[in-house]
Amino acid sequence: MKSLIAFMCLLAVAFASECGPLQRLKVKRQWAEAYGSGNGREEFGHFIWANVFKVAPSARDMFKRVRGDNIYTPAFRAHATRVLGGLDMCVALLDDESVLNTQLAHLASQHSSRGVSAEQYNVVEHAVMMGVEHEIGQNVFDKDAWQACLDVITSGIQGN
Repeated sequence: MKSLIAFMCLLAVAFASECGPLQRLKVKRQWAEAYGSGNGREEFGHFIWANVFKVAPSARDMFKRVRGDNIYTPAFRAHATRVLGGLDMCVALLDDESVLNTQLAHLASQHSSRGVSAEQYNVVEHAVMMGVEHEIGQNVFDKDAWQACLDVITSGIQGN
């Protein structure tokens, strides 16, 4: 009996650290709840980008073309909407790996010339997770599933 319990614990740890089928479904469900619809999406994007720039103020320089100096401008709000739209597509494709990989390759081609570092992707990942947790509540937010699945997405965008 002790062996079975130990095996189940090891299995739980193994599944918690991967973006497997159950984690992908959970992330999709939690994303749908957090991302919402309408004007709520714009507020959600504002929350995420405010946190990105709070943690990494120098990242604003990467967004000069879309007025990263002021996240309240129409240009930046439109950019934030496009970024979240792309993330929404990737999350929606988590359970269709071949199509997801095609989308990630497309995003990688768009981002390769922008010089985004791995650390900057980590900052955005963290801000997205904070945004989702803020929207759905800390009691249901699955940080392990989100970390594993966002790693799949950001690794793909980085061309890894």
